[in-house]
Order: sequence, then C-alpha cells, then structure tokens
Amino acid sequence: MGRKLKFFLGISYLIILSLFLYFVFSKIEISRLNDFLYYKDMQVNLNNFVGNNLYFNLVVFFLFSIIWITLLGFGLPLLVVSGILFGQWIGTLISIISITIGATILYSIAKIFFASFAENIFKSKFSKYIQLFNKNEFFYFLIYRLTGGLGVPFPLQNILPVIFNMSKVNYFLSSLLGFIPSFFIFNTIGSGINIFIKESNNFSLMNLIFTKEIYLPLIIFLIFIVFSIIVKKKFFSDTYK
Repeated sequence: MGRKLKFFLGISYLIILSLFLYFVFSKIEISRLNDFLYYKDMQVNLNNFVGNNLYFNLVVFFLFSIIWITLLGFGLPLLVVSGILFGQWIGTLISIISITIGATILYSIAKIFFASFAENIFKSKFSKYIQLFNKNEFFYFLIYRLTGGLGVPFPLQNILPVIFNMSKVNYFLSSLLGFIPSFFIFNTIGSGINIFIKESNNFSLMNLIFTKEIYLPLIIFLIFIVFSIIVKKKFFSDTYK
C-alpha cells in the first residue's frame, strides 16, 4: 500500500506540474521575453483577469496550493505568485492558510505511510531533540517554522515531525503562526514586482531592487535571517553535530 501511494503521489505530482507548466508556457510568447512592454501587457491582463474574477481565482489558487504542497511542491513560488496576483495582504492570508492545510495533509499522509522514510533521513540528526520536542512540541516546532526549517528543503521539513509523533492540531497551529513572517515578506516582494512592472517604462535590475516595495521587504528579510541564525544557535545549535 505504501509503494502504491508513493507511486500515485509521484505520478500525480508530475501530471499536475506538467499541466501547470503547459498552461503557463502556452500563454507565453517566447519571442517577446526580452521585451519589457510584454510584461507590462501581461501585468495589465493579469490584474484585469484577477480583479474581474477575484473570488473564483482565490478558490483556484487556494485549491492548487493545497494540492501542490501535498504533492511535495515548494512553497516559495506560490508566495511570490500570490503576492503578484492578490497583493501583500490577501496574498499572505490565502497562502498561509492554503499552504498550512497542504502541509498538514502531507504530514498526515507521511505519518501513516512514510514514517520509516522520514526517520531514516532525520532521526540521527535530530535524535537529541526528540524528547525536547515531545515535552513542548508546539513551541519548538513554532520556532522551527519561524527559522525557516533549519535549512531543510520545504517538502521534507513538512514531514519532519513524523519522528516526534507530533499531534496534527499542534502541527497545524504552529505552522500557521510560524509561517506568517516569511510568507508576508515574500508576498510583499511579489506585490512589489507587480507594482514595479506597472509603474516602470523599462527594466533595470537596480531600479527594481531600489524600489521601496522591494528593498524594504529585502531588508526585513535580512533582519529575519539574522534573527533566525540567533534562534537556531540558541535552540538547535547541536542539531547537526
């Protein structure tokens, strides 16, 4: 049963990814990728499409994000896209809820079928912290989420709590809260990219970086990284020893 589910998830992921990429590239004019006016036209069309069908597009993005994360997809592309499509506030809200639900579903599946796989990857590295997490799993997993998962790739960090036998309620709530800072930052960057394309007449990397909608969240992100390093050293300094 475990192998069948792995096969099903793998095939489903490839099918969804292929359909998504096909849809995206079928809408892109390859010959105009070096034309900034092309991106301005796309931005106008996207804004009109999303604005005219806001609730429908929110539902589609919500469901797609859940499925994407459940099938071991990465979170960062979703965050930037949600910021571009829905802005920093709505984008942050919709991405936090949908990705948390998707991660919780993935964790539930992993807890049933992939426990041994997760233990083989993580147990030796995190053996010193199993009892620590079991004593206060909500707090330490919240710290883990806030610090970006200690550098573990997002799909794998979603199944890490399997080795702690973490409750689904604590997993959901600590993820929901722990995602807020970083998700807001990347949604703000996505929203800033959208504003830059709308207001600029030509592309300049330096102008993009020094747009306040971009450099402010980047500065916050750098501060967040420093904070994460400090927190990692305090709570998880021996994790990889």
